[in-house]
Amino acid sequence: MIAFVKGKFVNKTPANVIVDVNDLGYDVNISLHTYSAIAELDSGLLYTHLQITENAQTLYGFFSLQEKELFLQLINVSGVGASTARMMLSGMKPEEIVKAIVQQNVKQLETIKGIGKKTAERLIVELKDKLAKQHNENVAGVSDVASVSFSNVGADAVTALIALGINRLMAENAVKKAEETLNNPRVEELIKTALKNI
Repeated sequence: MIAFVKGKFVNKTPANVIVDVNDLGYDVNISLHTYSAIAELDSGLLYTHLQITENAQTLYGFFSLQEKELFLQLINVSGVGASTARMMLSGMKPEEIVKAIVQQNVKQLETIKGIGKKTAERLIVELKDKLAKQHNENVAGVSDVASVSFSNVGADAVTALIALGINRLMAENAVKKAEETLNNPRVEELIKTALKNI
């Protein structure tokens, strides 16, 4: 799987960007949210998700890991495909989507092209609980978490927890607490201790 691409942005549109990685061009589908973030950049890194279907292999790119994680959660909802999820991320900022789902705001979700009442309700039913804790932490402590720095082992532990399905803010808080109680831990030990803090 292609986790990210890093290189020159050869051609950018609000829907896609061609990234030159060592003379190999990747055609990456992006949201309007990501386009706004890279519009003034000549190069950079995009986190990616490769979707393989019978008829095509499509690479989706995201300026932030948070946007990628939300995209993956959205496409796991029945009836929401990659195109619809990208449309959602183009119509609303990631934090606005999370807020609308957590607050069960069906009407706001329906304003996005391709999202009807049934799909909006399904998004709320399937994602509300998963996103609620993340939303509360974003509102209450994002400034504190943003200043957190980790050792290499700590950073690896955070990455591993995110891969297990734990949102970034929870993972960082748990690893921070674990590092405070352990002395030069191995990454496996740090992960196990962090899991107890979640």
